[in-house]
Order: sequence, then C-alpha cells, then structure tokens
Amino acid sequence: MIALSVVAAGVVVVFGIGSVRWVAREGAPVLYGLPGGAWSAGGVLGLVTLLGWGGALSERLESRTAAAGSGKASRMLRRVARGACWVAAVAPGYFLISGLPGKNCQSDAPGCSYVAGTGPALLVYVGCVATVGWLTYRWRRAVLEERRARERERLRKLRKKGKGKSRAARQA
Repeated sequence: MIALSVVAAGVVVVFGIGSVRWVAREGAPVLYGLPGGAWSAGGVLGLVTLLGWGGALSERLESRTAAAGSGKASRMLRRVARGACWVAAVAPGYFLISGLPGKNCQSDAPGCSYVAGTGPALLVYVGCVATVGWLTYRWRRAVLEERRARERERLRKLRKKGKGKSRAARQA
C-alpha cells in the first residue's frame, strides 16, 4: 500500500511539475501583458507567497479548526488547508522561475527561451518578499516583546504586593 502511494505521488509530481511549467510558460506573457506589466505581477505574486507562508506556518489555522472538532473530517480539512497554503507559498516562485531560460536544452527550442518580462517580475517578487517579510517579522517581534514587557510588569507588581511569592516563601 505504501509503495503504491509512493508511485502515485511520484507520477503526480512528475506530471504536475511538467504541466505547471507549461502553464507558466504559456500564461506568463498574458500575465505580464496586463496593466502594470511584469512589475505589478511580481508584486502580487510576492504578496501571494507571503500570505501562503503566513497560512502554512500559522498556529491559528490549527487552533480554529481543532476547536471545531477532532474527528477525521476536521483533521483532513486542516491538512487540505495547510497544503493549499504551502502551494500558495511555493507556486508563485516556481511560476516566475519557469520563465527563465532552460539550463540543459538547445537555445532554439521554444521551451527553453526566455519569457519577456520575467526578469523585472522576479526582481520585484524578491524585493516584495524580502521587504514585506522583514517588516512583518519586525512587527511580530515588537508585539511579542510588548507582551513580555507587560507580563514582566504584572509579575513585578504582584511581587511588590507580596502576592508573587510561592506558598513556601510566604509561609516562611
């Protein structure tokens, strides 16, 4: 049973990567031709990646669906949701990389040529992911540090009143 699952997963990966690459090479010129061009496409794909990472790594997704129940259906729903978030996190980068020239193929083959607009889109994508990701990281760290400071202050006030001591310390 496990061997059959591994073979099925391998087939899905091989055909999935090939078909996604084909769709990306055919769809990229259309996407880059929209208003705003490759620059806005790179920014939007960068935001999709960040939202996907946020969902994939979020404990909220786990806790919200876990509160609904712990049956098989809810566990399956959590796995599907987490998988969709991982796909949303990885797919835009793969889409952009698919527009770059192939490494080991003839230069005259249509599947190996450079898709016009991929360079600027990739540049904006990396810039967007790096900048917004760094700002989000800094914001989350500031929120956590503020919570820690409030907790330290609360414990300090309790100790000042004599209520922050353990029972053994109060009895002695």
